[in-house]
Amino acid sequence: MHTPIISENSNSLKTNLKGFDFKNPPPQSLVDQCVHCGFCLSTCPSYRVIGKEMDSPRGRIYLINAINKGEANLDDSTAPHFDSCLGCLACVSTCPSGVQYDQLIAAVRPQVERNQPRNPWEKFLRSLIFYLFPYPERLSIFLPLLWFYQISGLQTLVRKIGLLKFFPRLASMESILPRINLKAINKKYPYIIPAKGEKRYRVGMILGCVQRLFFDSVNEATVRVLTANGCEVVIPKSQGCCAALPTHQGQENQAQNLARQMIDSFADTGVDYIVINAAGCGHTLKEYHHILADDSGYLAKAKDFVGKVKDIQEFLAEIGLNTPLSAISDHKIKVVYHDACHLLHGQKISLQPRQLLQQIPNLELKEPLDNALCCGSAGVYNLLQPDVANELGEQKVRNLLNTGADIIASPNPGCSLQILKHLQLQGKKITVIHPIELLDYAIKRQ
Repeated sequence: MHTPIISENSNSLKTNLKGFDFKNPPPQSLVDQCVHCGFCLSTCPSYRVIGKEMDSPRGRIYLINAINKGEANLDDSTAPHFDSCLGCLACVSTCPSGVQYDQLIAAVRPQVERNQPRNPWEKFLRSLIFYLFPYPERLSIFLPLLWFYQISGLQTLVRKIGLLKFFPRLASMESILPRINLKAINKKYPYIIPAKGEKRYRVGMILGCVQRLFFDSVNEATVRVLTANGCEVVIPKSQGCCAALPTHQGQENQAQNLARQMIDSFADTGVDYIVINAAGCGHTLKEYHHILADDSGYLAKAKDFVGKVKDIQEFLAEIGLNTPLSAISDHKIKVVYHDACHLLHGQKISLQPRQLLQQIPNLELKEPLDNALCCGSAGVYNLLQPDVANELGEQKVRNLLNTGADIIASPNPGCSLQILKHLQLQGKKITVIHPIELLDYAIKRQ
């Protein structure tokens, strides 16, 4: 490793080369696990679209190794290859050597953010995203404006004349804007919602950021399904963002602060489990012990918190449904389940959602081609890397449509927005819904 240059009165993290600083650099021991077999290349979405070795997991590990050894710099020639990673973790599922690429890229992201300057436009866009998106109370201020933009005909006009075509990232942000429901702005849930019938469990519920403002129907359905199956639901009002967005983009301090806030929100609730209905959030919640690994005051709390976190589908499959389900349609209905990356690869949850859906009468579950390939959403990847994301979204939607399904079941809000966008671009109208909403309908139709 190159020799550090640190003055006597400085706590500087810099090195004599423009490499990784000394705050949690990617461990060489993890780098050395890679045998460069290349199995990851065919499953890597960025490699499949871009086609360059350095935009694959193996290529990025080569870069990390070179930077660790002082043979390359963290600069304009290397940082974009780390930015091109979607963080979908398909390579982790594929790797025969068990390389922990997830931990490597998680270590590199903050290094890039600390040490690689962004151009003014990039800096502004990222600041806007990180200042607004993880804070529902801030984002909700803009909902009335977005609602007016939609209902006034401005959105139709802007899209028709292509006003945003010169600003591809803003265009990408606008293109995934869902229908605004103003009722979600001031929606308040009770702190405790009692179970129906005999109480089996006391369950904490996380509302999410995008989920609570744009997909509150999913939260409502989650509460109904939990209570119908004997769960008392606890919803702390002090909870905020789960930290998924800043974690995925290397905003280390922000992610740690949000993680601490979430842990504190559930600290004295006495819940048996903490349930989340968004795949990307769930993966991050289960990583709190890594996010807070250097915080001696919170590490034990983080481990205890992580031990209670369950994806809603994982939880229901584990405890078993104790309320009967009815058919959601009078005729057989075809449903295709979309595997969200942070559920499939990050949390290893794939069978449970399918097992739950198959309990609904008259429901035929279809399987898409290449189901493990990322849809291109990946948090805010589709906003920051729209070209790659659009190609992946187009392919994902084409594969889903080719199943002939009537409904697409998507367990993550970001994926749902990406899928809805590309359905619209392909001129297709098909319902996109969270699997928990299908279970809710099946319970309500009794």
